[in-house]
Amino acid sequence: MEYISYWEELPCGIYSMHVDASNSNAFLVGEVQIHEYTNSILKELIKWERISVEPSSENLQTSHHKLSRRQHDVHSASLETVPCEAGSTQTAIPMRVHMLLNVLKESVKRRTSLYTIYQEVISGIRQEKFVPVAILFSGGLDSMILAALLDQCLDPSYEIDLLTVSFDGELAPDRKSAKAGLKELKRVAPSRRWRLVEIDADLSDLVFETSHVMSLINPANTYMDLNIGIALWLASGGNGWVSDADDNDATHARIKYKSNARILLVGSGADEQCAGYGRHRTSFRRGSWLGLHEEMKLDMQRIWKRNLGRDDRCIADNGKEARFPFLDEDVIRVLLDFPLWEVANLDQPSGTGDKKILREVAELLGLYEAAVLPKRAIQFGSRIARESNRKNFGSNRAANQASAGSVKICRKSNFN
Repeated sequence: MEYISYWEELPCGIYSMHVDASNSNAFLVGEVQIHEYTNSILKELIKWERISVEPSSENLQTSHHKLSRRQHDVHSASLETVPCEAGSTQTAIPMRVHMLLNVLKESVKRRTSLYTIYQEVISGIRQEKFVPVAILFSGGLDSMILAALLDQCLDPSYEIDLLTVSFDGELAPDRKSAKAGLKELKRVAPSRRWRLVEIDADLSDLVFETSHVMSLINPANTYMDLNIGIALWLASGGNGWVSDADDNDATHARIKYKSNARILLVGSGADEQCAGYGRHRTSFRRGSWLGLHEEMKLDMQRIWKRNLGRDDRCIADNGKEARFPFLDEDVIRVLLDFPLWEVANLDQPSGTGDKKILREVAELLGLYEAAVLPKRAIQFGSRIARESNRKNFGSNRAANQASAGSVKICRKSNFN
């Protein structure tokens, strides 16, 4: 019998519910009403319209010339042996990148500063032991930008927890890039106390946890949703290990640690707005710039249904507040004001043309290694997708043939 879900994700908006309890007959029946936004700017942002979508040949030539010059300047800067302050190199960074950096910084500050949660410090907890904010961290482009900006917004006396999850120990791509990212953050922000929290998991041991996460991601019901949900739930739980020594100490041990940060910064929205997904490159190949724009618009208008509800519930279940700086209204507006070919240029290879403008922001922050990293989704970087494929389909090859990511979960599957 087909499983029936009684839950659905509601479109973004403000809702009210009216329940008439006087005539319930043992049942409560409510009427849900959505209220229109009164702010005209919000209405325009929801439409997600961009004025400049298709470039002229002159536009592309100018953009390509700027890219070549910038790559030369950044390569020269990255070869410097003396550490430099973030943003101190004189590369050919356009003014629009400075604009985006400023609104992103303000977005991070808006989500991490002047909250009552900080009053716990005044109540007697030693400030150097209090960690108010953590980052869902892979060492990739988006989380590295958030980390560097958080360092600029947060009082330097606070430590910052970087939460990274792996289903393949030290071999998972995200674990390797997280450690490399930590080194780069220590270079651009040496006075900050960074704490990389390594959260290790074995999918075969997570029987009860998997069932619990399935209830959280509902009504989402695919293996991809479940894999992402489990990774987010474990990462936001903050139960992991931290190193007790510096990176240059080969004999260091790991100490058990649980992050108590109540605010968790997440990079959602960066890929959707800056053409970071593989499907964006496919749409660009098939439909050129207009096809790319339509695919990005579709992603942004359904992100609430495909991502945000699922992710927020998995994170909130651990008592954490997920915050999404890339989805700030000002960030969305600024990105839409830029011509599409200045945001991304998928004629360029992966690691260069995708999320081009965010790579320029990373360079402005001094994050030269992160600026060239290719996109890697959490389910692949943590290797939970590989373990799930082996468990439920027998092998990665069989899972790929079955398009495992979009397969709906049978209630009597191996996950139960």
